[in-house]
Amino acid sequence: MNVHPGEVAASTPDKPAYTMASTGEVVTFAELESASNQGAHLFRSVGLKRGDHVVLFLENHPRFFQICWAAQRAGLYYTPISYRLQGDEVEYIVNNCGAKMFITSAGRLAVVEPLLASMPNVDEHFVLDGEAPGFQSWEAALREQPTTPIVDQSEGRSMLYSSGITGYPKGVKKPLPEGEYGGDTGPNLMAALYGATQDSIYLSPAPLYHSAPLMFTMGFLRSGMHVVVMENFEAEDALRCIETYQITHSQWVPTMFIRMLKLPEEVRLRYDVSRLQCAIHAAAPCPIPVKEQMIEWWGPVIHEYYAGTEGNGFVQLNSEEWLAHKGSVGKPLGCEVHICDNEGNEVDVGESGTVFFGGGDVFEYHDDPEKTAGSRHSRGWSTLGDVGYLDEEGYLYLTDRKHFMIISGGVNIYPQEAENILITHEAVMDVAVFGVPNDQFGEEVKAVVQPIEMSLAGAELAIELMDFCRERLSHIKCPRSVDFREELPRHPTGKLYKRLLKEEYWLAAGG
Repeated sequence: MNVHPGEVAASTPDKPAYTMASTGEVVTFAELESASNQGAHLFRSVGLKRGDHVVLFLENHPRFFQICWAAQRAGLYYTPISYRLQGDEVEYIVNNCGAKMFITSAGRLAVVEPLLASMPNVDEHFVLDGEAPGFQSWEAALREQPTTPIVDQSEGRSMLYSSGITGYPKGVKKPLPEGEYGGDTGPNLMAALYGATQDSIYLSPAPLYHSAPLMFTMGFLRSGMHVVVMENFEAEDALRCIETYQITHSQWVPTMFIRMLKLPEEVRLRYDVSRLQCAIHAAAPCPIPVKEQMIEWWGPVIHEYYAGTEGNGFVQLNSEEWLAHKGSVGKPLGCEVHICDNEGNEVDVGESGTVFFGGGDVFEYHDDPEKTAGSRHSRGWSTLGDVGYLDEEGYLYLTDRKHFMIISGGVNIYPQEAENILITHEAVMDVAVFGVPNDQFGEEVKAVVQPIEMSLAGAELAIELMDFCRERLSHIKCPRSVDFREELPRHPTGKLYKRLLKEEYWLAAGG
């Protein structure tokens, strides 16, 4: 059922709403209700009205949900920003969305303080956990506010920005929900797809500012379920949390699976994961061997979905379906999938093309009609920019992101294939494959690898990795050279900033 924290607080006030994993701090539904009411009153006291915009520039903070629920019940748009962004990126998002209030923490002040004069639309600046010139104390301001609901409650919603893999991020804006706060917010996917109940305990190991962790944690809280939040992901800590908090539901990205599988076996098997009923993953393609190992380890509790912040479509499948269609991300739910060539024509079953959704939610990229138009098909469908194909049973398989495609000697190469192979090598912790300049062919395939131990890096391992790939994949799709890095620029949500690596090589070559 869809409710809201106030209804849960009325019936079970002492039930934990969320727990911060590293400190063990517990916030009950009664405490969440009171603090979010105070936050809503604070918003109104400074003149914010329905449809206005607030920004959160926070780590996974104990007050994060309280602020989100305050905005949710005050009919506001709220935008959590990645706490890893730098000043110019933060400034762009704040000004692009037209935020009137900016909320940050003492830990982020070094990034934010120089921006005070360059956020002209922001009237109110607040800081958690301290004080600073130009900022009001969130805690002090909250204490002055009532703990009862505001008189004009209505549903707000998040307005999130893409991670900006190909340039400045895009804000995904949708209309605010109609009706009263706590009214019908649509089907409860947590229960319908994933079997969640009032007794479920959900582990969120990812940054809360990202679309999937925010949507799922807010959804579980709305349904009166207990959420456990990891402040930062560490592979062994995640397993410890599953055992300690008796986690039943969780959500991951493939890089987290890989990090856990790369732990020594005696460490992996030290923790009891038997209470897990559902482990959901998304955000990036999962190499087939990785998912096979996860199902063998955790059992057939792995669920996958493919969707985007845009909410224009949703594709999903469970473990049993995946084992019968290995590599698939599932079948569409509540929408249609269309695979089209570069001219917009639908292609045959089994043929790759751009993945378009039909029948899903309508969205726009805020203040960017060109990007919005670029995501649309002439028939009204929309795309996230991925390439894939459908099998005869209607299951979708993703090939790669369209803009990652390498063209070498006129041949289209999708680097995800080589990445999925190289990541399974025992010496590889992380890998990026992309195109670099080649005078004869235009581009050639390059791999940049983060080894398990940097001491392994060198010509011998590079040759071994190239041979490893060529034994399993067409030679033209395999890297012609391998470089090594101590760490790759990977987003905490699992997405790889491949653009940053690729730009280094092209700029060095004068491209």
